[in-house]
Amino acid sequence: MTEVVIAGYKRSAFQLANKGAFTKTRSDDMLAEVVKALIAETGVDASLIEDLAVGCAFPEAEQGFNIGRIVGQLAGLPQSVAGVTVNRFCGSSMQTIHDAAAKIMAGAGEAYIAAGVESMTRVPMGGFNPMPNPGLAAQSAAYISMGETAENVGKKHNIARVAQEEFALKSHQKAAAAQAAGKFDAEIVTIGDVKTDGGIRGDASLEAMAGLKPAFDANGTVTAATSSPVTDGASAVLVCSLNFAKKHNLKPLAKIKSFAVSGCAPEVMGLGPVSATHKALERAGLKLSDIDIIELNEAFAAQSLGVIKELDLPVDKINIDGGAIALGHPLGASGARITGKAASLLQRENKKYALATMCIGGGQGIATILERI
Repeated sequence: MTEVVIAGYKRSAFQLANKGAFTKTRSDDMLAEVVKALIAETGVDASLIEDLAVGCAFPEAEQGFNIGRIVGQLAGLPQSVAGVTVNRFCGSSMQTIHDAAAKIMAGAGEAYIAAGVESMTRVPMGGFNPMPNPGLAAQSAAYISMGETAENVGKKHNIARVAQEEFALKSHQKAAAAQAAGKFDAEIVTIGDVKTDGGIRGDASLEAMAGLKPAFDANGTVTAATSSPVTDGASAVLVCSLNFAKKHNLKPLAKIKSFAVSGCAPEVMGLGPVSATHKALERAGLKLSDIDIIELNEAFAAQSLGVIKELDLPVDKINIDGGAIALGHPLGASGARITGKAASLLQRENKKYALATMCIGGGQGIATILERI
């Protein structure tokens, strides 16, 4: 079988929606800058790219018109490079990586850009004209809010509010330390004059978190501090065959060893990574103990802790530079971020295997296993 690798990773800074530095920046313009930087850094011949696939959770308004094709034109890619938009909610841009890998394995091209973008400022969650199916809306589960699902996971696993706050604090502390040490510099593309993430709070404290009211249930445990903030951002990775990388003097970060998706009950959508991870591990012929680096998207602290408990994940391997509670979660962009991050961490930390996994609204999970080249 054709070996497929990630040969480059770039992203924008992640900025808080509605009040951050990207409130006046269009999604397509933002991602175009990231794609241009990815091409420039890797040195790949853009004319050899088969397709630019863009993950977007709410592909309408400025994010509509097949943003995949629009971004290719804005980024100056040759007209021969096709463009497509992919929607699997939070897992959208990880799905573009899976799709690219599968197509390369099938012989349908040798190089793809797999990317994602979301402006949660300019296209609100739910879109501008949500129209739930009456048959499912009456059941409530299919359209349940993400905050409610986090409360459900917290209750299912008896996750105390203080445990969620301790997890969130650690995310900010790790991200702040990584930012101060310049560990994000190589991955972030400067757009305008914005080159640092805007949601990291090095001054976060348990005392301040304890003073917040529950965000979704007056009697609940999930607060704004223990939830990933709505965010604007973009990310992209170069996916190609190993032979293509060697032929064109590219430097692979990691081999895509396996991937999987899985469904779960919408009411506890945050637990989606559990079954997806089990499937990906089995396909890779690995055990969880073989995994050295874990990028687990932090939609909510309760959700992350639920997954950690069910999979019995070693916390010292998880999100070593912080996660989405600190960095933010621009829905369509997060999957490519955590997968690209996992690949780059394998190189930086000189480790062998990485897992990138995330939950998905509506009751799904997605996972990717990487092996360092």
